[in-house]
Amino acid sequence: MDNIRGKTIAITGAARGIGYATAKALLARGARVVIGDRDVALQESAVAQLTKLGLVSGYPLDVTDRESFATFLDKARTDAHPGSDGHIDVLINNAGVMPIGPFLSQSEQAIRSSIEVNLYGVITGCQLALPDMIARRRGHIINIASLSGVIPVPGQVVYVGAKFGVVGLSAALADEVAPHGVNVSVVMPPFTRTELISGTKETIGTKPVEPEEIAAAIVKTLDKPKTHVSVPPFLRFTAQAAQLLGPRGRRWMNRKLGLDNVFLEFDTAKRKSYEDRAQTALGVVEGGEKG
Repeated sequence: MDNIRGKTIAITGAARGIGYATAKALLARGARVVIGDRDVALQESAVAQLTKLGLVSGYPLDVTDRESFATFLDKARTDAHPGSDGHIDVLINNAGVMPIGPFLSQSEQAIRSSIEVNLYGVITGCQLALPDMIARRRGHIINIASLSGVIPVPGQVVYVGAKFGVVGLSAALADEVAPHGVNVSVVMPPFTRTELISGTKETIGTKPVEPEEIAAAIVKTLDKPKTHVSVPPFLRFTAQAAQLLGPRGRRWMNRKLGLDNVFLEFDTAKRKSYEDRAQTALGVVEGGEKG
């Protein structure tokens, strides 16, 4: 049975980065893709490009707003694609933001943005998509977390907390809904070449992978479902080993990998455009965002 061809797959935060690359990969496999993004102009531009590859549509989406999320999923279910059966087969909770810097310098707005997009948005998506999947006894939710969800990194304190939450949420939820025929997976990318790492320095431990590599892992997870997915796979076991270290060992490892200050010392000018957007990532932006 093909878990992708002909399936309706909704992706949040898909107008750029990992979400956009995933939409392309799924369209290549014959899926019907529905993308959501808070930047309406960028979302419309993304749809225009993706239409060349297959059946795709897009709608405005603010994952921090439950009503907005519900409306997005309703539109995805009733999309007028040929052969659509009025259901979402797969939800990929991809939308995310990454404000960085010293914890005590984080504004309340930046903290709320990070928690509400990265964790609350995932919880909301799961709650809204699962009832129909459980009723049909099939479906798959993929939550995009981060290896920061298993490895503590200075300068990412709130982001790490949110991603730890997504990893734990996904594992617990996977076990809860498995008896109902539904799969839940959590994909944990390393540093990925997207705007999230703009202005940071590349170190031995932060050499970025391409969004297409994460997209390929997501496709593989749909083909052969499992709960925890790391890119590349061996990093999951490296991360688990790191969790067993004491404070001295963990900090020694972070220094060796260049993780001890990569998110504390960065080019603020190069990062400003993204940081401004990440710290205020609530609400739909009708006119498009700068930067």
